Amino acid sequence: METKVWQLAACTPEQAERAVAEAAALLREGGIVAFPTETVYGLGADARNGAAVAGIFAAKGRPQDNPLIVHIAEMAQADALAAEVGPVERALMARFWPGPLTLVLPARPGAVCEAVTAGLDTVGVRMPAHPLALRLIRAAGRPVAAPSANRSGRPSPTTAAHVLADLDGRIAAVLDGGPAGIGVESTVVRVDEAGRRIHVLRPGGVTADELFRAAPHMDIVDRSESAADAAVPRSPGMKYTHYAPRGALTVVRCGDPAASPAEARERILRHIRRELRALGERGAKTGVLLFGMEPAGGLDGADVVLDLGPADRPEEAARRLYAALRHFDDAGAEVIFAEALPETGLGRAVMNRLYKAAGGRVTDV
Repeated sequence: METKVWQLAACTPEQAERAVAEAAALLREGGIVAFPTETVYGLGADARNGAAVAGIFAAKGRPQDNPLIVHIAEMAQADALAAEVGPVERALMARFWPGPLTLVLPARPGAVCEAVTAGLDTVGVRMPAHPLALRLIRAAGRPVAAPSANRSGRPSPTTAAHVLADLDGRIAAVLDGGPAGIGVESTVVRVDEAGRRIHVLRPGGVTADELFRAAPHMDIVDRSESAADAAVPRSPGMKYTHYAPRGALTVVRCGDPAASPAEARERILRHIRRELRALGERGAKTGVLLFGMEPAGGLDGADVVLDLGPADRPEEAARRLYAALRHFDDAGAEVIFAEALPETGLGRAVMNRLYKAAGGRVTDV
């Protein structure tokens, strides 16, 4: 299969409209189209077409029990997908849509094909904030199921080049709208049956503090690391290793909550230096991911050192994270160490992705 690519930056407005119309026609015909959102690139198919959705799973190599998020362009589409939308969910929609928030809602029977929900009685729904994504969904005239546009388990794509690196020849087309903005996926939430708690199933572009400000009468409960929830995942990103580079990634964090930020960082870097020396003796190619400038004296023995920006600016780290993990692959890094970031604000989403990418390899120092 030849993957068609429309580079919107090089198009006139008329050419861009034709590209969107062609991509929408592909979706209506059962094709699979990658497109940008404000979080990462999505891999879209008609959510009601079982054969098209099966094509998403085949292209990605995605496990069948991992549900997909359905993307919409109009509020009325949420009511068509959900059997019920409660007052808390409507308040969250009003506050955060269009935007990086996915709501897990009771599914309306027959609204989407069974593969989208992985056979569960719920469906994840969101309205993206990217104008190109909204134009495509409106032009297609149907809800679009769209996980991230990468091979399953790999770092998510924040550019069309990332999409093509994983899926060229596997999908019908890519709408290249430039780099994604936020850089990590949407926050996924579910309101409990009593209407008292908002369960965060996957941290993302909307932080826990923002959720609390939008619904101060609710308890915000982080369930993203819950083993019980992961066994029957109602959100992508809960059950499997995700976002992983090819090299073995280990997160290094300070295990002493009383340590100052400077002391915590020094402990982390001391451990990384020790590991680099040992790996250097074995001839392994190594990488280090930092949140802040490389320390005085450097990191002798590291083949690749990438800085995602200051620890107090996690939004910068989020934008650059997946590209950095892919850069380690391009450089052939076999062993990678990632400095831990404070898990506040958007830092929680960044660290969630790093923990998943590490597949449980975490060292406390």
